Amino acid sequence: MVEELQRIGAEAHLAEPAETSGLRGPKKRAKTDWADARHLRELLLIGRLPESWIPPGHILDLRARVRCRHAVSHQRGEWQQRIHAVLYHHGIRQRHDLMSTENREWLSKQRLPAAAREQIRVAVAMIDALDIQLTPLDKDLRAYARKQSGCKALSDALYGVGGLTAVTILAELGDARRFSSSRDVVRYSGLDITVHQSDRRRAAGRLSRQGPAALRWALYEAALRAGFPNSPDRDYYLQTAERIGGNRARLAIARKLLKRSYHILKALGDQALEPLPS
Repeated sequence: MVEELQRIGAEAHLAEPAETSGLRGPKKRAKTDWADARHLRELLLIGRLPESWIPPGHILDLRARVRCRHAVSHQRGEWQQRIHAVLYHHGIRQRHDLMSTENREWLSKQRLPAAAREQIRVAVAMIDALDIQLTPLDKDLRAYARKQSGCKALSDALYGVGGLTAVTILAELGDARRFSSSRDVVRYSGLDITVHQSDRRRAAGRLSRQGPAALRWALYEAALRAGFPNSPDRDYYLQTAERIGGNRARLAIARKLLKRSYHILKALGDQALEPLPS
């Protein structure tokens, strides 16, 4: 709708749904399209309409490509998990990196019933088909990250952030200046911890996961390198992992990387989102 309005020269305002609804107040009112339109118009006239950021066209295109790549990669992982499930069901010890040449040969030599063999054959064929689609996507996104200023700033400054993770962070965060603080960025990503408390009882919190899944993937992938000897966060990671476990420690590192990304992109300003010359 925004694109159609902009095409005819109209100025579009994209309202943030939750905050806009909250401004209606607790009193029960008629909920109709006409009432909603009047509410939005009144908020806009008095300058109180809570607006969402409208990404420029090249960022929308980049975001679509990043999310397409993430969806294909996620499906590839699901098919590989199906192979692990079949092997586990038949009492065969699992191996990492099943699609390597060595492990494919090992997989073909396992004694399995015909039905299980067929399941694995289909899964391997699907993984190969997805790899055909992933290879050019990865190549194009990495090439984009090597030339785009915001991606280069992220990969140069943050240990563990490479081409694919940098372009994903940039596409999903967009203009970092739209966030008032790094805490807002964490909430936007879905890496914030939910809190359920009543009186003196407080339940253990979980990730809200209310945000871009591709962004969380990129940050977690970068956080996996926190335990490497050259990582500047190695000491923090080891101390935190000893206290609360490795997975939660990596999530803490992911939040740190997200906050650093926010400050890097915010400092770059308009330069962070500059499109590549055509």
